[in-house]
Amino acid sequence: MDKKSFARAYQKYAEAIFRHCYFRVYERSDARDITQDTFVRAWEYLSNGQEIDNMRAFLYKVAGNLVVDYYRKKKEVSLDHLREKGFEPEGDSGNGYETRLDAKTIRRLLTKLDDGYREVIVLRYIDGYKPKEMAEIMGVEANTVSVRLHRAAKEFKKILRRNGFNHEYGQI
Repeated sequence: MDKKSFARAYQKYAEAIFRHCYFRVYERSDARDITQDTFVRAWEYLSNGQEIDNMRAFLYKVAGNLVVDYYRKKKEVSLDHLREKGFEPEGDSGNGYETRLDAKTIRRLLTKLDDGYREVIVLRYIDGYKPKEMAEIMGVEANTVSVRLHRAAKEFKKILRRNGFNHEYGQI
């Protein structure tokens, strides 16, 4: 792949990779760093004479591995740390329950999901990929993605209910 082709791939996938990373690490600067490292690693891989059959799947796989490395280094992100970074509930309606389900609240609630469930939720409902595309990105069968997606949605609904969102918010 030449420099122009790589630049086109960057233009095509950088925003989606950033969004994917952001919804896994919840820190813009860290997500930018991981996104940049993802493309650096892809370029290094190509520079060593290797070929990439599916650039999108390759980038998501590298980004996912870098997110795992990020958390290994960080060990654990505490709720206090998230609050320091501004991830607070949107407010209180006076009855002890949050009444708004906005992006900030969704990000906060997504942290309560296991990594695997969070990944499929982000890929499907935030990045907008279909299960077949997700399977390519994740390196698993499409049926496995569908099962994980169903389980993840079920678990996320439980988290919503436990956090005072007892209304239906559309299909998850």
